Amino acid sequence: MKLRSLVAFVATVLLFTSATAKSTQTTPQPIFNRAPLIEVPYAQLPIGEITPEGWLRTQMQTMLDGMTGNLDDVYAFVVGDNNAWLGGEGDAWERGPYWIDGALPMAHIMGDKALLAKANKWVEAILASQKENGYFGPDTDRTPIAGMQRTNAADWWPRMVALKILQQHYMATGDVRVIEFMTRYFKYQLEKLPSTPLNNWTYWGAERGGDNLLIVHWLYNITGEKSLLELGEIIHKLSADWTARFTTDNHLYRQNSLHCVNLGQGFKEPVIYWQQSKSDTHLNAPLEALNRIRHTIGFPTGLWAGDELLHFGNPTRGSELCTAVEMMYSLEEMYRITGDNTYADLLERVTYNALPTQISDGGDTRQYYQQINQVEVTRKQRNFSTPHQDTDILFGILTGYPCCTCNLHQAWPKLVQNLWLKSADGGVAAMVYAPSKLSTTLADGTKVVIDEQTCYPFEEQIRFAISLPDRKHRTAAFPFELRIPEWCDKYTLTVNGQEVKAESVRKGTIRLNRTWSDGDKLLLTLNAPVRSSRWYDNAAVVERGPLVYALRMEEKWQKHICEGEDIKQLGEYYYEVTSTTPWNVALRNADLKEEKIATSFVVEKSACSDKPWSLEGAPIKLKAKAYVLPEWEMNRNSAGDFCYYTQQAPKGEVGEVVDIELIPFGCSTLRITEFPVR
Repeated sequence: MKLRSLVAFVATVLLFTSATAKSTQTTPQPIFNRAPLIEVPYAQLPIGEITPEGWLRTQMQTMLDGMTGNLDDVYAFVVGDNNAWLGGEGDAWERGPYWIDGALPMAHIMGDKALLAKANKWVEAILASQKENGYFGPDTDRTPIAGMQRTNAADWWPRMVALKILQQHYMATGDVRVIEFMTRYFKYQLEKLPSTPLNNWTYWGAERGGDNLLIVHWLYNITGEKSLLELGEIIHKLSADWTARFTTDNHLYRQNSLHCVNLGQGFKEPVIYWQQSKSDTHLNAPLEALNRIRHTIGFPTGLWAGDELLHFGNPTRGSELCTAVEMMYSLEEMYRITGDNTYADLLERVTYNALPTQISDGGDTRQYYQQINQVEVTRKQRNFSTPHQDTDILFGILTGYPCCTCNLHQAWPKLVQNLWLKSADGGVAAMVYAPSKLSTTLADGTKVVIDEQTCYPFEEQIRFAISLPDRKHRTAAFPFELRIPEWCDKYTLTVNGQEVKAESVRKGTIRLNRTWSDGDKLLLTLNAPVRSSRWYDNAAVVERGPLVYALRMEEKWQKHICEGEDIKQLGEYYYEVTSTTPWNVALRNADLKEEKIATSFVVEKSACSDKPWSLEGAPIKLKAKAYVLPEWEMNRNSAGDFCYYTQQAPKGEVGEVVDIELIPFGCSTLRITEFPVR
């Protein structure tokens, strides 16, 4: 029997042994695929086995102290006790479940009892809402009220979010009521979907059907109920055809073709279904999408221009916060299923660039859209397809549109949950890097703690300290997998100061399969050269490691207290951000040449604090030279359209040479990231 099959068998025995003992709790285990689903390389660990350290813990605490821990007070009108999911007569759609989808793992990971009590109230309400036929949740449409979503209550889509909540609740607690609940609900779906399809109420259910399919497969891997695979086929057929959209259709070559967040959520559907279809067409479809996006709608942050509809990648178009958090979730699941480091590299790119800067340093406000070239944050008109009274790039509680206020909370907790994975050979894999601690148990019962000590992504050294808390076991044999990012041209690996060679698992993945001793120290050092890449109109972007760099601009934050109708629409306050720093500069073409870039962009590092994601806290910067472009000016309150690339600059266009500083995109609020080249 293969080790993976053995692990799955043991987990199943443990689960149903507990269930038959009339207990409502069991010990959650990593869940691998069972036949006939395709074998996968990794499984998620139970929630709580991975904890954040260093800057990541501070970031999580900031969110906990901000909106994540207090949204029921900050946004009580929608996610307070009158929410229909809690039995009230208020909002009946996605926003309440959105919040708990992030709040629940945050509470478990951080051990926050107050937030856990709030999350558990929603869990219990969801479980208690199930009817005899298996259906659950609010189903009564009520008269619309401004600011609430009280219609389409019976829609399939918000139930997909609720299923994610219950899945995480199970992976944190082993509450077997979740298994029974989902079994009944999926029987209901199997009966009703043919006549009441995913788009019956709104089109969101069909666009986001991959989220539904993901949980169906998850339950199948626990129970082995064959009808779940039949349901999986139905859900796939009723979902938007993301495989065609990525391969044979022209959606990614055509502006205004898709909603930006649907693209982020839809990215994973072909890979999820590939587990069942085993077709390379499904497996490779997202890779083809990435190739198309890179040269059409793509942004250097790993996302795309979408405000809310897709557009070609002009750096002053918007990128929605929900796009970032949903694409992160898709990439986490796609990597777990395939082991393809394309997705892990891209996950770091989105997380360490787009995410931090779109949420304020205090975790109390957020931007609905961000711009790649963002030279002021003001309540003025811009070239967005959906402008929401020109409030989209303000830092506020409800500015733009409120969905992101509720959905942003899943980003950091789910990143923590995916920093480490269980590998199919019984080992562990550190595949996305950040300061963290893993406390897990091997198949033979040996407890292992691995402390990942690093300031990554601001440094290139990742240190792993291995300890075996059980005094009976001073050694433990297990495989340890590591990822070598695509941007890394060489690396070194040492154990206790001695260089070691690792075996290759697949492209970008290495493994040390050895007997580890208590106190062993593993050091991975990645080489991160400065590079440049070309984007919209051949604009230049400077990169180093997983970080994209942007022009450092001073920031003046001004708080506006809302009055009258603005309070209902925008929240109690919002921030505008302006600067007197000149931004109209071009990089010098000669400096970007491969033979000169390392000396033209000088790397300077400082101590890495626990709050690195800010203008003042940025622990790394690049110093360079640039040309002033006197005629590059504002247009519609953004950096104006300009010829980013030219074979022959007009006479007099280029001004004096000036010194510039570049800082990580994620540390900036105002910036130029895509530069003209002269």
